[in-house]
Order: sequence, then structure tokens, then C-alpha cells
Amino acid sequence: MYVIPLKIIYKDKIYTDKVDITPEEIYQRLPQEIPGTSLPDGESITKIFEQIKQDGYDKVLAITISSGLSGTYNIVRLIAQQQKELKAHVLDTKNIGIGAGFSAIQAAKWLEEGMEWETLIEKLSELIKQTKVFFNVATLEYLKKGGRIGLVASLLGNALKLNPIISCNEEGVYYTVGKARGRKKSLDRTVSYVKERIGTAKNFHLAIAHGDAKEEAVAIAAKLKEEFPQARQIYFGQISPALVVHTGPGLLGIGVQVLETE
Repeated sequence: MYVIPLKIIYKDKIYTDKVDITPEEIYQRLPQEIPGTSLPDGESITKIFEQIKQDGYDKVLAITISSGLSGTYNIVRLIAQQQKELKAHVLDTKNIGIGAGFSAIQAAKWLEEGMEWETLIEKLSELIKQTKVFFNVATLEYLKKGGRIGLVASLLGNALKLNPIISCNEEGVYYTVGKARGRKKSLDRTVSYVKERIGTAKNFHLAIAHGDAKEEAVAIAAKLKEEFPQARQIYFGQISPALVVHTGPGLLGIGVQVLETE
């Protein structure tokens, strides 16, 4: 599995996501400067495709974050089309963070089991519709500043102290799933949306992702383990530096991937 990292742009220096900068470093510098992010450049993407060829592969599955939130999908797709010796498929997950990561994890599992290429593409495309991430942010300021506010009503939320529960819609754009007054009620509501999403499914994965909210994340993880003991796997971790830039401190998200609906 190869990774194409995004760039974190400060006035004095450009960093590479998860390579030479950590989420903690961004949180520490937020009071002084909110950095920007940018797509991987064409040269870096081309080099990764070249490396894949040199390593002896003839097919590549590229899994990207939502085209509704980033131009990454488009640039990877265009460069993939130029690869003469590689059969490439670029999957637009219409999702963000672990919501997109779920597809990569499942693709690796299916390939280990020996799934055929065409079946893999077909099953992953279907799985996108069964994968959802719900998240809370402490403030909408960073989504707004980064131009990623999508369909989330920022002024209403801030004025009434309402905590929106945010997800990606079918086009992969942020929207408000629901609102609750105060953080605790908002997190409880998030768990109820996850429950609704799982329904009667027996085969599903969960994930908890946080941004500088470890204590709350640990509590939510314990609650999910208790509520959904049948979950195949519950992933846990901190969000990437690039996501920190757009969400600020206090993000807490739950991802759910339903593998079989019954």
C-alpha cells in the first residue's frame, strides 16, 4: 500500500502530511497561524506510479478522499490515465478521513483473500454507499476558514450554541445530519445515528477518530464496545495533520462501514 500525502502550507515553510509534521505541532501553532493545505503535486503522484511499476505491479487501485471536498481525486485520475503500463482504477470514496480509509483497509483484506480485480472494483463501489462518518467539531471556524463548510449552516450553529453533527452527502460534500444543544447531547445523538445506520447488520466495522479530544474519544470507544459487541473491528486513532487544519481542536468522529446489510 502506497500513500500520497497532502501538503500543509505555512507562510515560512511547506510540510508533508504525516511525514515531517504532527497534529500536535499544528494545534500548538494554531493561535499564531492557521495554515492552508494543498493537493499533492503532479510530480509526486507520477513518482509513486513509477515506483509501483518498478516494484513489479501491473494494476493499481487508487483510493481518494471525496472529490466534493478536494481536487485530489481529479489530479490522481488524470495522472492515472497517462500510465501506459498500468491498469489503474481511481475510487472516489465520497468520504473523508477514516470514512475513506475504510475502503483501503477492506480492499487490502479482499485482495489477501484472492478476490478478482473486476469483482474488487464492483464491490468497493457498492461499499461506498454503506460507509458513513459522523463528526462533531468544537467550533465551525476552521471549516469556514478553509472553505470546507459545504452545506453546514455556520451562523445558526454558532449563534444558538447548537452543535451540528456533520457527515458527507451522496456527492461527498459536508452537510448537517442533525443538531443538539451542547457537546454531550451532540455525541449521544451521533451514537444514535450510528445505531440507525447499522440497523440489523451482523457484519460491520466501526472507527473512532479524534482531534485533540482523546479523553472523550476513549469514553465513546467504551460506549461503542458495550453497545455493539458484534462489531468485527473498532478502529481508534487521531486524525491526520491535514484534517486538523480544517477542523481545529476538539473534533470527534465515528465511522461506520456495513459490509453486509443482513
